[in-house]
Order: sequence, then C-alpha cells, then structure tokens
Amino acid sequence: MKFKRSSGILLHPTSLPGPFGIGDLGPQAYRWIDFLSGSGCSWWQVLPLGPTGYGDSPYQSFSAFAGNPYLISPQLLLSENLLSEEDLDDLPKFPAERVDYEAVIRWKNWVLDRAYERTIQQPDSTLRHSIDVFKRENTSWLEDFALFMALKDVHLGLPWHTWETRLRDRDHDEINQISQIYHEAIQRHIFNQYLFFKQWGDLHSYALKKNVRIIGDLPIFVSHDSADVWVNPEFFYLKKSGMPKLISGVPPDYFSPTGQIWGNPLYRWKVHQRNGFKWWISRFKLELDQFDMLRLDHFRGFSGYWEIPGDAETADNGRWVKAPGNALFKKLKQEFGDIPVIAEDLGVITPDVEEMRKKFGFPGMKILLFAFSGDPQDPYRPHNYPRNCVAYTGTHDNDTALGWYQRVPDEERKFCLQYMNRDGSDFSWDLIRTCWSSVGNLAIAPMQDFLNLDNQSRMNYPGNPSGNWQWRMQDTTIDRKLEERIREINRLYDRFGS
Repeated sequence: MKFKRSSGILLHPTSLPGPFGIGDLGPQAYRWIDFLSGSGCSWWQVLPLGPTGYGDSPYQSFSAFAGNPYLISPQLLLSENLLSEEDLDDLPKFPAERVDYEAVIRWKNWVLDRAYERTIQQPDSTLRHSIDVFKRENTSWLEDFALFMALKDVHLGLPWHTWETRLRDRDHDEINQISQIYHEAIQRHIFNQYLFFKQWGDLHSYALKKNVRIIGDLPIFVSHDSADVWVNPEFFYLKKSGMPKLISGVPPDYFSPTGQIWGNPLYRWKVHQRNGFKWWISRFKLELDQFDMLRLDHFRGFSGYWEIPGDAETADNGRWVKAPGNALFKKLKQEFGDIPVIAEDLGVITPDVEEMRKKFGFPGMKILLFAFSGDPQDPYRPHNYPRNCVAYTGTHDNDTALGWYQRVPDEERKFCLQYMNRDGSDFSWDLIRTCWSSVGNLAIAPMQDFLNLDNQSRMNYPGNPSGNWQWRMQDTTIDRKLEERIREINRLYDRFGS
C-alpha cells in the first residue's frame, strides 16, 4: 500500500486526560481528534485496544477480538441516561499523571454494572434491540468471550488452565450448564462490549469527518490466558494440561545473551492453513472495521519465528521455524483487496522477510533513534529511507526523544547533533524536524516528543513486568500554541496528507 505524504501522532487512548483515572473514548478523545485535525496531522496511531490482562499490557489481552471496557466513557453514558449524576458523586481521587489500574478497574466495573442495571430496567426496547443486533453481528466470538470473562470472575482471575477439568477442556454439557448458571454475568460482559464498540465506532466516524484516520495495532501472537486459546485449543501448541507446549520469543542477541521469552503459545500454522485461515480472516475483518490502517507487530514472525520449549527458562534453547506468511497474506488479499498494513520490521530482518514485505507492498518502519550508532549505510538514517516507509522518532517501546538524549553515550549524542546540525537545546523538536523532513511518506512521533518530555514519561520498558503503560497527558498540554507549531512543521515539509 502506498499513501500520500502525511504525518501522525502516536498516543494510546489510556493516555488521554480526564477525571476518571484513565483516558477514555469520551469528550477528551473528541477534543484530541480536533487537535490532530487542527494541527494538520492525518493519522492517529494507537496501541491494541483489547481488554488488558497480565501487567496491564495491551499486548497481553484476554481476547484478540474484544474491546477494553475500561476505555468506555462515563460521561457519554451519563449523556445517554445510562448513568445518573449520583452514580458519579463518589468519584475516587485518581492521580492525573498516571493510570492506577487497580483503582480504575475496581471503580469502572462498579460504574459499568450500574449502567447495565439501568439498561435492563428501562422500558424502552431501542437499546436492547441495538444490543441484539450487535450480538448477531459478532456471534463468532462474543458469547465465548463473555463466558470466558464470567468464569474468570468466578475463579477470581485465575487463568483458564487452572479451572476444573471439564471447564478447562470445554466439555459440551458442562459449558451448556454453566452458561445457564452464569447467564446474567455473561450478559453484563456482552453489554460492556456493546458499549465499547458503539463508543469507538462513533469516535472513529467523527475522526473520518475531520480527515483524521486511525492506525490500529495487531499483535502477531495472542495471550495464553485468553478466550482465543481457551475456545480454539486446536490452533495452538498446547499440552493436555492446557499449558503451552511451545512458546514465542527471540533468540540471544547483543542486548540479551540468553534471548527473550515472551510466553505466548505458538500457532499450529498447518491447522490454520487447512482451515483456510478462517480465524485470521475474522480477526482482520474486525480490525479493518475499526481502523483505517494496521501496524502488524513482529512482522518477521509471519515468515519465520523463534520456537522455544514451553518449560524453558531461557530463550537460547530454541530454533527458527518457517511460517506461511505468504499464503496468509495472499488469502487476506483475496478477501479484502490490498490490505492497509504497516510492517513492524525492526531488528535483524532476513531476506525472506524483506521479500514478503515488498511482495505485498507493505511499508516498513524506520526508527530515527536507532540511526546514530551504525555506519553511513545504516537503514535507519534518513538519507537511506525509501519513500514507501513510515518514519518514527521512536515508538512506545523506546525512550522518549529527550530521555534518549539525556541518557545515551556521549559519542552517539555528539554524532546525532552533527548529523542534524543542531546544538541540542530543543532536541525533541530537532528530532521531529529531521523525521518530518525525510522522504518517508508517513512520519509519526509519540506525543511525549511533541511535549518535550523526558524518561519519566516513557510508555513501556520491554522486559519490565510492571510499571508500564501508565503515562497520561495533562489536560493543559493540548493548546492552540502547540497545535500551530505542529501545523507549521507539517506545512514546511508538505505533510498535510488529506
């Protein structure tokens, strides 16, 4: 896919400001769309929007299909009479600069329960009819996910492989019986999904009217503790106990002498292929309905992946295994035409991965923060960029631009300033300017860089099991002055796009 010369900002919805402890899909999200439109940015990039599990990570979701109910806006529920003013009277005092997930989840669940109770008490059947339509349109995953979450509630959050054997193995009679017992709890989770998809759909429609398109993020792997694995065990390498037989990760490299274990169960690709990739087609259909473009996380894994024994303590005892990415993308192209995809092709990329990316016309990623420690032919240096790429200052996995500048070795910092011909007094914007001036068709920077924030505002430290995904933008940071500054750099480098 090729697109017009344009720009965008990376900001996860949880990082939006607001009074409810976490960014959501309410008024502040609409204000954010207005800001993007006013600044001349054509794209908003988000992280995965699924219900978060381990470590509050959007990349460890309870479902590859469901939405995160904690993004539902209480203000919009209030405007639709699904909440009363009294329901919001005892609002906890949440920190403004970070997400306290434990406190937010506890309060949001209470609020969503109140909205559900008001809904079932209303004589008007319009809303219930809309929910019934939503159910029919999402039969392939919705009921199973709602049952999965209801059972997790009953088991106090324990992963599905620890449940009673008949539940763990989805015995048909047991599932039918338990679905009747927990019917009310299942309907509550379905209601939450309806609210999420309605609010997200409305926000997406508003963005398109404002000439802002949204880039979603599709992780290649799914979490072991997810409805996807529980419902479809035949698609994954699992033991009889439900534990993964083979897991994902990456081999040893300069940064990690024993490699990295990610822990996601690996796909039985031959089963997916014999099945006509139906699960993948369903997944892409839902994602393409929600977003205008998709970033495919760990793109190289669609060509070959690092296979690690499920009981391994380190990743060095693994091997490379081929994946049928070409067959998958060919099938997806038959279903959807030229799919709008950005290939996350970072790290050591082999010729077969590059060939697959070029075959389907997917633009790759170039990270400017990676550019200043290699040789003149380093692909991350802007003078080596192709036009069909997405140029980033950094991503959610990197330090902020200023944080990098303050912590990087002196030699690398010095070369960076020489390359950009700058003195470092306004480093974040110097890096943005260098990124925007590149030939890459799309240029993106995290919002933290536009705000010139340091390491304390970093979104994620890969490998750290806790303390991530918490950063929030302050309400006063989106102002006319910043909007005009971004608009000016878009004008200078011809990135108005739309």
